[in-house]
Amino acid sequence: MRQTPRRQIPQARVKAARNKHIWWGGLGVLGLLITLAASGMARADDDQNIMSSHGYNFYGELTYPADYPHFDYVNPDAPKGGELAISFVGTLDSMNPYARQGRAHAFSVFMYESLLGEAPAGAAAPADVYGEYYCLLCERLEYPEDRSWVIFYMRPEARFSDGTPVTAHDIAFSHNLLLDQGLKSYADAVRKRIPKVEVIDDHTIKFYFADGISRRTLIEQVGGVPAWSKKWYEETGAKLNESRLDISPGSGAYMVESVDISRRIVLKRNPDHWGRDLPFNVGRLNFDRLRVEMFGDSAAAFEAFKAGEYTFRAEGDSRIWATQYEFPKVQNGAVVKKELLDGAPPIPTGIIFNLGSEQLQDRRVREAVALAYNFEWTNESLQYGLFQQRTSFSQGTPVMATDAPEGLELELLQSLGDLVPEEMLTEPARLPHTSNTETLRDRRNVRQAMRLLDDAGWEVGDDGLRRNAEGETLKLNFLFSSAASPTLTGVMENFVSNVSDMGIDITLERVDSSQFTARERDRDYDLLYDQYAAFIGTGTGLRQRFGSENAAFSLFNPAGLASPLIDEIINVSLRAETQDEEYAAMRALDRALRHEFIMIPLWYNPNHWVAYYDMYEHPEEIPPYNLGYLDFWWVNEEKADALRASGALR
Repeated sequence: MRQTPRRQIPQARVKAARNKHIWWGGLGVLGLLITLAASGMARADDDQNIMSSHGYNFYGELTYPADYPHFDYVNPDAPKGGELAISFVGTLDSMNPYARQGRAHAFSVFMYESLLGEAPAGAAAPADVYGEYYCLLCERLEYPEDRSWVIFYMRPEARFSDGTPVTAHDIAFSHNLLLDQGLKSYADAVRKRIPKVEVIDDHTIKFYFADGISRRTLIEQVGGVPAWSKKWYEETGAKLNESRLDISPGSGAYMVESVDISRRIVLKRNPDHWGRDLPFNVGRLNFDRLRVEMFGDSAAAFEAFKAGEYTFRAEGDSRIWATQYEFPKVQNGAVVKKELLDGAPPIPTGIIFNLGSEQLQDRRVREAVALAYNFEWTNESLQYGLFQQRTSFSQGTPVMATDAPEGLELELLQSLGDLVPEEMLTEPARLPHTSNTETLRDRRNVRQAMRLLDDAGWEVGDDGLRRNAEGETLKLNFLFSSAASPTLTGVMENFVSNVSDMGIDITLERVDSSQFTARERDRDYDLLYDQYAAFIGTGTGLRQRFGSENAAFSLFNPAGLASPLIDEIINVSLRAETQDEEYAAMRALDRALRHEFIMIPLWYNPNHWVAYYDMYEHPEEIPPYNLGYLDFWWVNEEKADALRASGALR
């Protein structure tokens, strides 16, 4: 069975993201044989073939051979130097993103590498293929057919920024530190699946995987653990579960230059970076400095960009994109405004229901609240018609559910018996409601919402508020970040106004970024503007995001979804033997998630909107899975000098 090359998937749109891990799996016997042939090295052990390779892909075949010189999409001759500066709107109080307390910027993880490499902040590398992982701190890895264990053979030349070697002891320490002091949802899941880690020698480490479980994504999971310095943690007494500003040395291309948590964070290139000449890094990590400037609101941030206080802006506000980029520096060419195709599926962003809230456990109430959102009017009146409405958790991919199920997907759903509602077997996948473009308050939808609320036992009283039989008002708290853009704030204010008009006592509670993070972790809300992760393939991580196992506390499952139907579809997907079976299971998962109705889907943008001072350059073709401005863009110093000479840059 030959794996379909990722770049050939029709309209493949996958976020690797902005956190985001998206899973692919399913390996048959022929795929294993392809792996052996591709790796060029195999041996027998307990009647199993042992695969040995410079990278990993569950389906076996790797796009890049062992002697690849660089990734296809990079410019191998990209110059090193210069600075890229971005902005952050909100408040930060930590450089440790692994603690429950505090809020840290993505720059706090840029210093760390892993056995299997990735791009800054967990983005995809390589960014032109999907589901493939290549050695960075390791030279090669070995694993048996049943994936009951994996051995990583590390590069002895790898060094932390303080000059100390990166060893297998550091990897084992980092793995165990996440279990002992990391997020509970992660630690609980990993302990059950990875019962043992063994340091064979200073540069060889072996992970054992539990019996009787799916081993999908476990090799890439342990291969993706950040390498932290055991020596530093032991000498300083620092803990992973505490908010702090000091950080351990990393082995990556960048190290911290300065931190003023209320103003800016600056990273600088490590001049002694051990891995700068590896094929994995050729044409990448090209800036000498990375800087993030902090702002209290989006208006101040945009004015600072116009003034040249920072140099690159990934625009997310449709109003600004449509109306504010006519300032002189754009007109004279000092600032470039550009749309670049986004080859990844949109992040499933929306208004999420906390299913732990008693009043929202009734599906009719959720459906009524959703009818208050008018995408059509919002898009035309507030967002300049620039967005499309998202319908799916895997929008635009081969696993997006559309019409009524058929073929393998129908067989899968039928095999689950009474867990599957009849309408899921016979009707198309759920689509968002439509609304009147001409008016915010769609009367047809309001009437439908009113009927749903009446049927759910929430009747309108003399004071216009809805109450149940016990006289309790239907009260909802919508937690919202005060750092949000004015456009997004306006959208949510209109939504809340429509909900209120239905007789629901709803409050849009604006809190600062740190409070928002803390309240979200404690699940102290009824409604929340947030996101899940897109998916195109299976993996054990799906259980953390959508499964019942950790639903009560998982930070990756803000709705607290706990559905036997979802659990079983995930289980079936993990047993898929062919890519067709896996695709069918993923379509069923998308269909079931939309049926469960855990969020109000909002909008998506099929393009990246970027604006930057005209000194940055990028490959002619942006790969589908990473825009890459922090990864494989570079500075043209002649253009930078000209901008400084003209006064365009401060």
